[in-house]
Amino acid sequence: MKIVVVSDSHGDRAIIQELVNKYAGQVDAIFHCGDSELPADDPLVSQLRIVQGNMDFAEFPDHLVQEISGKRILLTHGHHQNVNGGMLNLELYARSLSADIVLFGHTHQLGAVFDDQMLFVNPGSIAYPRGQYAGLGGTYAIISMDQRNYTVQYYNRQFEPVANLELRFPF
Repeated sequence: MKIVVVSDSHGDRAIIQELVNKYAGQVDAIFHCGDSELPADDPLVSQLRIVQGNMDFAEFPDHLVQEISGKRILLTHGHHQNVNGGMLNLELYARSLSADIVLFGHTHQLGAVFDDQMLFVNPGSIAYPRGQYAGLGGTYAIISMDQRNYTVQYYNRQFEPVANLELRFPF
């Protein structure tokens, strides 16, 4: 399994087009965690697994669950689970859907954690990053899986891996 995860592009269509151009056909899926601000009829939408964020006006689903390589992946923006206030609501929601991997955005801060056999990944914002890594100018993540590990590698807007932001989680 290999997937691209991006979030909070806030109308920066060009960077999403570049991601699709670079990775379409090279990964199992490209997930957008919301706040794309893309119209529903944009041709890019058909190439993404996408959910509605709090700044989206298009009618995208609130969440998606997709199985890839035997893993149930939950895609949500996170605002309905109040991720700015902590991860508990998101974790409970993910458990109710039997998710193995949880992809979310909203906070504009990248992060990945593996807790009780569940991987949580926030790719950060590709357009308006916040927090410790805001100076990178925007990030996305690639998650890969082998027989023993999840690997989460963060990338900058120039498609370069960010040093020291490759995380490995045995499962």
